[in-house]
Amino acid sequence: MNELSHFDEAGKIKMVDVSDKQTSVRRAVASGKVLLSSATLETLKTQPTPKGDPLEIARVAGIMAAKKTSDLIPLCHQINLSKVNVTAEFTDYGIHLTAEAITNAQTGVEMEALTAVSVAALTIYDMCKAVQKDIVISGIRLESKTGGKTSDAEGHA
Repeated sequence: MNELSHFDEAGKIKMVDVSDKQTSVRRAVASGKVLLSSATLETLKTQPTPKGDPLEIARVAGIMAAKKTSDLIPLCHQINLSKVNVTAEFTDYGIHLTAEAITNAQTGVEMEALTAVSVAALTIYDMCKAVQKDIVISGIRLESKTGGKTSDAEGHA
């Protein structure tokens, strides 16, 4: 089993040193679900909300969150993002979210993609909680990552 990378030999936390890593194009895709009742889905599809279109607001919130990941996750590196895109789609169970993050850097963008999906899901929750009290956010996961020495193929578990 690999060692946890954010601890030194004495067990104290540390930021991982990426200064010797090669800069490369790195991409990560994450996904998640917001489970909603059919009544809530119908409300979202047919009734305007005072805050605007929940799916578009969730997309923007996810993009904004990806740009703030290093402010939210203490040991994350600040990286320049080349691209962040969040999709939000109606499904039979609720809303399916996908976030893609791309950079040309010395470290990956998994945390940015996961943060984008998480905040997009929380935004949908916030906008729908008045009409449904038992909303579930589920299945937030890294789907794939590419670039760097430890590049994984699509379908990362």
